[in-house]
Amino acid sequence: MYCKNIKVRNFRNITEADVGFERGVNILVGENAQGKTNLLEAIFYASVGKSFRAAHSAEIIKFGESFAEIDIDFNDGVRDQNINMKIFRDRQRKVEKNHVRIDKMSDIVGSFRAVLFCPEHLSLIKDGPAMRRNYLDIAISRIYPLYMKALQRYNYVLKQRNILIKNAISDRDSFDATVELWSAQLAKEAALISKYRAEFVKRVDKCVRECFSDMTGEKERTEISYVGSAHGEQDEYLDISKTEDKYFMLLTSAYDREISAGATLWGIHKDDIDIRLNGKQARLYASQGQQRSLALALKIAEGDICCEEFGDYPSLLLDDVLSELDASRREYLINKIESKQVIMTSCEEIIDDGAKKIKVENGVYF
Repeated sequence: MYCKNIKVRNFRNITEADVGFERGVNILVGENAQGKTNLLEAIFYASVGKSFRAAHSAEIIKFGESFAEIDIDFNDGVRDQNINMKIFRDRQRKVEKNHVRIDKMSDIVGSFRAVLFCPEHLSLIKDGPAMRRNYLDIAISRIYPLYMKALQRYNYVLKQRNILIKNAISDRDSFDATVELWSAQLAKEAALISKYRAEFVKRVDKCVRECFSDMTGEKERTEISYVGSAHGEQDEYLDISKTEDKYFMLLTSAYDREISAGATLWGIHKDDIDIRLNGKQARLYASQGQQRSLALALKIAEGDICCEEFGDYPSLLLDDVLSELDASRREYLINKIESKQVIMTSCEEIIDDGAKKIKVENGVYF
């Protein structure tokens, strides 16, 4: 999998750009705030249909313009393909794959696979569970389209159930008449999503153990496990039927508590990943350098699992990563990315005679 070319219009500070890439290492070089990360953001958007920096897609549109456009040519290991996206200020999108209209983003996510690592990914380790759930959702969706569809169904049912809970005080009859139906639907989707997450985290744990062992010369050990809100051990979530029964029991056992809280108290929206370094919670006890290395290992694991599934490595997008690593970890990363397509940003010239250098200045690439 590799990106051949991207055309961008009205995206952040980019008025118009047409940038080609090599299959190996590509380095975007320029001062801060010139547009290096903006181009990575456009490539990532084409991969997952969302920004890694903006809460709403409209934020990526250049000031004063009504829409942004991304047009990306890539090779999926079998043939050349194209994705075109237009993003409008009213949050509408027009998406085409190989010039055929695509109505659902879930039908295009995973077509072009790219794994991003940026300094903000330190939050995967040190911040709250929402960041780790987002990591799982993006990583699993690009591998299993059914996961994204299940997640969309779950979020719809959760929204409806929460509305029902909030209205229960003024309309208890409607709540009593329908809450069990919504609970059953939520439990069904939660069980399927939990299975995907538990399986994926087991694979991540194995990859990160190997990666961190190599990175640190076997001096440090990691443990990563899935923490579901149904209060079961990780492997218990692999049994969909039992997990569904457990969630249904929880969702129908404490309505008064949920009405008091004003929200659904159990479900995959409460999940987390437990990340430990040398037996201790990394969020609390790992140094910032160790947390950064763990975040990098998580992203490398994401790429490795993609490669296991599809037979080729996704494009690696590295935003100002080398400057954040010490010499040994930098050397490890350089060796790890050898023979893969890498598109990275840097404020300084990086000596690599085999790399394609692309200078960036005020949204212009040359």
